[in-house]
Amino acid sequence: MTTNIKNLFKLKSIPIETPEEKSPEPEPDPHAESQEENRKRTYHESGYRDSARNNGNHTTLFICLDAVYSKFQNEEKEMVEKQQKLKEAYVNEQKNRETEIKALTVSLETKEEQLKNKNTEIEDHQDKIETLKAEINDLPRNPEKYNVKATKGASTKFWIGAILLIPISLYLLTFYISTSYSAFFKSFDARSTVIQSVLDAQALSKAWNEGLIEGAFVTLIPFVFLGLGFLIHMFSENKTTLNYIKLGLLFIVTFIFDAILAYEIESKLYELNKTFDSPPFDLKIAFMKNQFWGIIFAGFIVYIIWGLVFDFVMKEHREKDKIKNEQEIRQKNVLFLQDKINVLKKDIEDILSNIGSTKELVIKTRGRIEELQNIIDGVIIPTKDYKLYASEYVQGWVTYIGEKIAVSKTEKQTMIDSCIDTYSTNLEDVGANSDNQNLVYLSAL
Repeated sequence: MTTNIKNLFKLKSIPIETPEEKSPEPEPDPHAESQEENRKRTYHESGYRDSARNNGNHTTLFICLDAVYSKFQNEEKEMVEKQQKLKEAYVNEQKNRETEIKALTVSLETKEEQLKNKNTEIEDHQDKIETLKAEINDLPRNPEKYNVKATKGASTKFWIGAILLIPISLYLLTFYISTSYSAFFKSFDARSTVIQSVLDAQALSKAWNEGLIEGAFVTLIPFVFLGLGFLIHMFSENKTTLNYIKLGLLFIVTFIFDAILAYEIESKLYELNKTFDSPPFDLKIAFMKNQFWGIIFAGFIVYIIWGLVFDFVMKEHREKDKIKNEQEIRQKNVLFLQDKINVLKKDIEDILSNIGSTKELVIKTRGRIEELQNIIDGVIIPTKDYKLYASEYVQGWVTYIGEKIAVSKTEKQTMIDSCIDTYSTNLEDVGANSDNQNLVYLSAL
């Protein structure tokens, strides 16, 4: 770098009028050289004269270069067309930035409107959710209010019927296990009472002890009557003539089966207690026995009651299901709306993040616009041009040293080197000694 600068300042002689030289020179033609060449010559001559006044002192050169820079600035300020040309790129950038600001502003307004709409949509969904939750709680009390054809209070009736079914079912299991064992497998004892003979507390275990078939028969036969009770409910659901006929036949079959059980038990009791004068046991004798009818109705009537209660419970359950289904529909709507709210909240987060980024970009762009406006309002100092004219000035300074300073060659070279160092320092100070030839220096007006 130093070598290049030294090569730049090789001694160059130009005709300058000095007190020692009074030789006349032809007047220069004002059109013979360009404005730039004229300006360069002027700086060269100024450097030569200033060096003559200060005997080529490099310290004084530093001060003179500051003055040269100030002069260069003032000259650049006066060059209106050149300033306009230098600022053209900044003006264009400012216009582009202003257009960008308008687009960002429109985008912000759009996003803020979207944000407002999504917040309103969330509020509407939340209102609907609250309404649906209130309907879910109110449905069991006022189903007709929501066009649900269900009996109010069905849930209470359902649980009462369900609770009643439990002991009735246990009774039927106990009764039919005991009576079926007594009717088909038990050997009666003359010392046992009628109740002990009909209802045996150990009927189930005794049946299984007698064999697998006996145990299975006694265990499963109560479920036949429970199934018959279930059929009462099934046939009564569809009120048709055929179902009524089926229901009547069902009652007859069940009654006959209960009558068979009662007949078998009563027959065994009769045989146990008959005398030589007693006639053979038949239906006529059975119909005259109170135990016979007691056994029939102890099973048949309770079986009818179980079937009716079961039918009632199922109907109440159906009523309860109507309300439950409506509640489930509303609950699904609640979950659907909550999912939509979650999606909207995610969208809002994205919009807010986008708005934040856009606002940050707007602030940054406005800052750049202000920076560009300061450049446009100021004066652009082209440092590469200053470097050119400053070098001409120093060349004039060094030329005087080489031509007029009467010192040894070594001392003269030292003076020139000091001047070159001072020149380099000045370029660094004003920011002109940069590899970027497009670097500009901004100075306030």
